[in-house]
Amino acid sequence: MTDVSAPIQTAPSAPERRARLYRMLWRWHFYAGLFCIPFIILLSITGSLYLFKPQIEAALDRPYTNLVMTGPSAPVSQQVQIALKQIEGSSFKSYRLPDGPKDAAQVLVTKGGEDTIVYVHPTSLEILKAIPREERLMAVVRTIHGELLMGDNGSLIVELAASWAIVMVVTGLYLWWPRTAQGLHGVLIPRLHAGSKVFWRDIHAVTGMWVSFFALFLLLTGLPWTNVWGKGFDMVRDLTGTAAVSKDWTQSRTAEREATEQVFSHQGHDAPYYVANVDDIAASARAARLAPPVTITPPNGKNPNWMARSLAGDRISRVEIAFSAQDGSEVSREAFGDKHVIDQAVGVGIAAHEGQLFGPLNQALGVLTALGLITLSVSAFMMWRKRAPEGVLGAPPPIPDQKIGVGIGLLIFVFGLFLPVLGACLILVAVMERLILSRIPSTRHFLGLAQPATH
Repeated sequence: MTDVSAPIQTAPSAPERRARLYRMLWRWHFYAGLFCIPFIILLSITGSLYLFKPQIEAALDRPYTNLVMTGPSAPVSQQVQIALKQIEGSSFKSYRLPDGPKDAAQVLVTKGGEDTIVYVHPTSLEILKAIPREERLMAVVRTIHGELLMGDNGSLIVELAASWAIVMVVTGLYLWWPRTAQGLHGVLIPRLHAGSKVFWRDIHAVTGMWVSFFALFLLLTGLPWTNVWGKGFDMVRDLTGTAAVSKDWTQSRTAEREATEQVFSHQGHDAPYYVANVDDIAASARAARLAPPVTITPPNGKNPNWMARSLAGDRISRVEIAFSAQDGSEVSREAFGDKHVIDQAVGVGIAAHEGQLFGPLNQALGVLTALGLITLSVSAFMMWRKRAPEGVLGAPPPIPDQKIGVGIGLLIFVFGLFLPVLGACLILVAVMERLILSRIPSTRHFLGLAQPATH
């Protein structure tokens, strides 16, 4: 017989499901923001500086341009030999064609995995400057931006912060999307005179509405540089037969330095320049009229050919030419259009991420997006401090029964699969919350966690 006194279990209604989803995403948004805010501010500042790398480096190199010439330029081979003597025991890594007829030559030499840029006067062969490449201002900014000056461990932290930032932006869009708004105020225009709480809420929500797309673009186009996601991306390309022969980006600065040391360790500073020497290759590279800056690299352990590469910021203008080490003849030429469509897409994304795809407007959009992210971070902190009760973190309350449903479970799985560092973090946090944090009353109360089920 049926027990008529037992409560009838009914499926939650559509409004109840939406309310549960909203509460869960609110908690995700809160914890993602709490973790991301310091990193977002740091990455926004360093990223904004790096957008202007061409202008900043041009200003730093100004003392080595428009030099007084006392005669014709010395052969490139002599310039290279002078640079190698400056760093005893080093190997020749690359030569940058001067952008102007009176600019200093820049010779990159390597020793023990450390690259040094040597500025050589083209006519007098005087050493004007020698600086480790990693000590240049923009290299330091890039290392902070990508590794927090902590090597691979810092790269992993940046990748985790970027992954949580993607979650933060996506959940923020869902939470603040105007469903019942009337007019633009509070949606695209902040209400500045409606009290402190409304002010900060509108500053946060309106800024989010304006910058979320651009923020997601920056976060997603930064993923190929990351350690775990980037290597996973390469693995997928290997499995699908779409791997690139050579890439314009690297995942790990440590791996880059190790590869350089392995490739060039066999070369000494007295190594011959093969039958076709650097003078012939430099002349061929100049005649090719590649978009500056242009570098020339000698044959090495990974590539038997001389290479002339355009390193133009927009990447679409880049061309790479291989020359035979025996007779200097052109072996191959690869332009942007010759690359695999995946490399083209990533290249365009990276160029836009670096602010070099469409000139000053690209840089301006990057700076405005960074300022928007900083504004989101500051306004989120102010909202949190105004709302949080004393003695607790102030997290949104959890769903009482902790049931998330199939849809949310699938969404979490997709996010964890696409962002593996995030997935690992979610598993770790779930285990810690269930087995440790929720079982300590004071910690559970402070963090706003649900009480563990008793059996």
